[in-house]
Amino acid sequence: MTELLSDPAVWASFATLTILEIVLGVDNVIFISIASSRLPEAQRPRARIIGLAGALVLRVLLLFSIAWIVGLSAPFATLFGFEVSWRDLILLAGGLFLIYKASTEIFEEVEGDAHETTPQAVAKATFTSIILQIMLLDLVFSIDSVITAVGIADHIEVMVAAVVVAIGVMMIAANPIATFVEAHPSTKMLALAFLVMVGMALVADGFHVHVERGFIYAAMVFAGAVEVLNLWRQKRRARHAEVLPE
Repeated sequence: MTELLSDPAVWASFATLTILEIVLGVDNVIFISIASSRLPEAQRPRARIIGLAGALVLRVLLLFSIAWIVGLSAPFATLFGFEVSWRDLILLAGGLFLIYKASTEIFEEVEGDAHETTPQAVAKATFTSIILQIMLLDLVFSIDSVITAVGIADHIEVMVAAVVVAIGVMMIAANPIATFVEAHPSTKMLALAFLVMVGMALVADGFHVHVERGFIYAAMVFAGAVEVLNLWRQKRRARHAEVLPE
């Protein structure tokens, strides 16, 4: 253990992996924030913490099951010349679920009352159902996260430490991100569009068509920058309207 702590290469891989885990976890945090917004306000922070804690447990367990993870990528059947693995099926199911969930939320934002708090609406979004949805997507995101970790670090201790730090950062950021998204409907729509893009990338990966996540993040960073400028302009207009004489 002392040798690991004194090795600069280990610290470099830890820093690199931690940053990548945080970046790859952005879509997970966004999904958790939006999914938990369906709950009563008092339950939302607890749902986010439980969801991210579940992600941490899943990722650590998967890290200690690296051989099993590698086995998921091995084909178990061939359909019309297409080799199918369990990883492909998990990515397909997760991607389709993410597209469905994000599309449903977009529909309710545009056509329905996204902030409906009637007993019927709350009944549809029970605490348990939201946690199950979060855990399902956590599993999909965790598989990609673990494969990334294995490709960067050579020591299981480094992988686990990086995942723990990354999830800790996400736990701190989850509530502020959720509050900001809920306060700005256009930002929420942008986040939902981001989830649709991630879902499409997962489906493409399931069909062995890899889409570099960097392209998606670059597009979303650009769109996010435009959104920041729009919000800034809106705030300046509101401030200017307040100082104008009646």
